[in-house]
Amino acid sequence: MYHSVEFEGYESTNVSEDNVPIGSLDYLSTKYESLDYEVIENELYCKEEENKGYRYVVQKDFSRWMTFFWIGVIVACVGIIIYIGIEVGTNFKFNIIKKYFDESTLQNNGMLKPYLVALILNSVPSVIGSYLIVYVEPMAKGSGIPAVKCFLNGIKVPRLIRLKTLIVKVIGVISAILGGLWGGKEGPMIHAGAIIAAGISQGKSTTFNKDLGALNFFREDHEKRDFVSGGAAAGIAAAFGAPVGGLLFSLEEGASFWNQALTWRIFFGSMISMFTLYSVLSAYHGHPGDLTYRGLLNFGKFDDLSYHILDIPIFIFMGILGGLTGALFCHLNLKLVKFRKRYVDTNWKKVLEVLIICSATVTTSFLLILWTNDCKKLGIDPTEYPIQFECKDGEFNVMAALWFQLLEGAVRSLFHDPPDVFNITTIVYFCVSAYLLTLLTYGVDFSGGVLIPGLCTGAAWGRLVGLGVLNIFPNTNIGIYSLIGAASQLGGITRMTISLTIILVEATGSITFGLPLMICLMTAKWVGDFFSESIYESQIQMSGMPLLAWDPPPLSSNTYAKHFMTHPVITFKMIESVENIVKILKTYTHNGFPVIEYVQNNELGNNYEKCYLRGLILRSQLIVLLQKKIFDRPLTNYWDSVTVDIFREDYPRYSSIEDIELIQNDLKLTINLSKYMNPSPYVVQHTMSMPRVFKLFRAMGLRHIVVINDSNEVAGIVTRKDLARYKVKSHMGKISVNELKLSNKMD
Repeated sequence: MYHSVEFEGYESTNVSEDNVPIGSLDYLSTKYESLDYEVIENELYCKEEENKGYRYVVQKDFSRWMTFFWIGVIVACVGIIIYIGIEVGTNFKFNIIKKYFDESTLQNNGMLKPYLVALILNSVPSVIGSYLIVYVEPMAKGSGIPAVKCFLNGIKVPRLIRLKTLIVKVIGVISAILGGLWGGKEGPMIHAGAIIAAGISQGKSTTFNKDLGALNFFREDHEKRDFVSGGAAAGIAAAFGAPVGGLLFSLEEGASFWNQALTWRIFFGSMISMFTLYSVLSAYHGHPGDLTYRGLLNFGKFDDLSYHILDIPIFIFMGILGGLTGALFCHLNLKLVKFRKRYVDTNWKKVLEVLIICSATVTTSFLLILWTNDCKKLGIDPTEYPIQFECKDGEFNVMAALWFQLLEGAVRSLFHDPPDVFNITTIVYFCVSAYLLTLLTYGVDFSGGVLIPGLCTGAAWGRLVGLGVLNIFPNTNIGIYSLIGAASQLGGITRMTISLTIILVEATGSITFGLPLMICLMTAKWVGDFFSESIYESQIQMSGMPLLAWDPPPLSSNTYAKHFMTHPVITFKMIESVENIVKILKTYTHNGFPVIEYVQNNELGNNYEKCYLRGLILRSQLIVLLQKKIFDRPLTNYWDSVTVDIFREDYPRYSSIEDIELIQNDLKLTINLSKYMNPSPYVVQHTMSMPRVFKLFRAMGLRHIVVINDSNEVAGIVTRKDLARYKVKSHMGKISVNELKLSNKMD
């Protein structure tokens, strides 16, 4: 349970709690550090800048554009691999299931044999995908959107953007879809795009220990951040065929920094990704050069998306319904996550859980096929695998048609099929089971997102609303209401607004329907936010990641830096002994250390010394200096041979202080930190208010802000966790600010 914080006169301390209650939401994990977005303008950096010319500037800018080009191409290639893998596998699976269904229909011997075949065909890939995630790379779990969002916010998430994570992600999402689990491949494409962008932009692979010697100037966190934003957008563009939607997704959901040049580059990469995928898949489907195939998700073309002003109240009602069901989904899923943390706590249990849910999904589909008696004539079938089970010759089972196809196909059927294709009972059963299966599946150890299951659930109850309106107004296009229902449901779960609106507009190919989509999504967000956090925010909060909100806590102007800064501060002198540096790095886990200089001050008498701030040096810099043994040695000038490139060689995985071997004579030497530190770090007075500190920290993407007193002496330091600890809680119209505790033991 949160406890409220009274800002005025509050003096915070960093409390480390080791015994964190399972599923607690009032803790921040200390294992997550910030990225170093700030450029360190030390003497080495200035020396390098002096040797650059305009040719270097042009070369670097050209390299950026080319990097975004290749990001788009390779993200599209990964999407193509996923698409073809799923298509080949599902064709094989559904043809076999249809074969056994047809045999059972002819022999009139029931559903047992096709049920067992479907159970085996779904269980095997589900277990394979889950095994890879649990035992090989857990970071490939789920959609990856919350973790990518945290990375773009400035949080260093371990193993998020590694090559192994990408490989497991691709295999895992193919396995999950082939296993019939209720998850989409669109969310994982965002994570895959982020990994590809991070890897290409560095010009090296730490996994294979291979350095191409190119793109060295991009080996900095603030450069990687921009490319990861572009990779995530390219993933959206490939998944939905929505380059503008991808651009807005990176802006709305993730990016902590934005400018006009970055906008153009991300849009360029997204367009390249979309058209590369279009080109290859068009050729794959026998139409080379036509660009006829639209993305990994094809909603089909709406012939008529016209609407009347009287439809607006209905759209608002559907937005309210989507917000309510979305908030309930987030609340119940949070309960399930806590349950899993408590009871599904070993690797074999996690794989077993996936197998159980896979079996439950197959069993549910067969039970619904058995219970319903919805048969329609062949020719209006919404699937290429029509199953005759318990239907007359020349007819197909509608419930079976919904279940035995990809979720994208079910969404497309609910959007476009004529009103008389589905009975109301069929849609009700399908809608309820879709909601419950999505709820149970999201959060287990498999690679898949909530985007398509959310759209599918909403499309089902949206079609029910459309059928109700059709009884009153016979000329109603029920596909419109199915689309609004899909948007409302997904909006209520994820709380995406602008980006989801444009994604759906681009996916449906009709800009005229942008206003109704925006109305229903904004309504769903407002209603959902009234009751709960979004599904992504809940996941982030549960993991303890120190995500910074867009705005500072309200009514905090009377809280000053001296109230929430970390103090006392560990500092170094301008010329520091190697022995003391090693001792401090082994004793403390801090990543930034103010560099000070003691100056005699006789004004107060007694030879009083004042410690003035001279700069800030990072832990990673000190590690490199110790590893390379760049010490001040007698009769030796190391300065001439040291360049800023030595700090880029090990980026982003620096050695641990425990791995550095130094002899006794090395410990007696010193290092002149003035040459390597940042001489102009961001500094605030101890009397600066929290909103001003927060805005500076957030806008500049900082990792540390040094707090000084009236005499320019170091008084404390503000880090991400010092600001992220103040969590704004909004529930049922009540707003409070709560202080989260820090813990070094969180999952």
